Amino acid sequence: MSEACVESLLKRRSVRVFRDEEVPLESLLRAIEVARYAPSAGNRQPWRFVIVRDVRKLRELTEKLHHAGPLATARAAVMVLANVDESPTSYMVDTSLAAMYFWLALHCMGLGAVWIQTLRNVEEFREFVKAPNNYIPIALFAIGWPAEQPEPKKRKDLREITYMERYGIPLSEGTLDLP
Repeated sequence: MSEACVESLLKRRSVRVFRDEEVPLESLLRAIEVARYAPSAGNRQPWRFVIVRDVRKLRELTEKLHHAGPLATARAAVMVLANVDESPTSYMVDTSLAAMYFWLALHCMGLGAVWIQTLRNVEEFREFVKAPNNYIPIALFAIGWPAEQPEPKKRKDLREITYMERYGIPLSEGTLDLP
């Protein structure tokens, strides 16, 4: 296992404030190219990506939805949509995996992003990108060059979230050297 890869994953943060600097379309397309390789049930690939680079549109959405605040300084956004018809039972998981691949690819390129939760305002987000009714917006990423370096947030201890063989059997002392 590449320790550099693990370290990169551990350094990813949600970035909510961005520099006033254009995000190249090529970078967004490269991240989407990476996302295409996410796993999906039956290889159905029910995801679609909508790139939004019109900052006026991003500011309008910020004014409409208070939890979309990071769009105020973003220079681009990408909505990740799931086609319910293509994968009726696993569209949410499949498309979330593609969204995560996309986010990690942005991080690897030095771009900052934050995943804006879309599921409580499905209709507003669907309307924002004029998506058909059989598409569910899974994520909207505010994207830009980071103007902040957030500190890592406290994480639950490994012993608090991990069990051995079945739920409820804790890791025992000496099971492994835990951080």
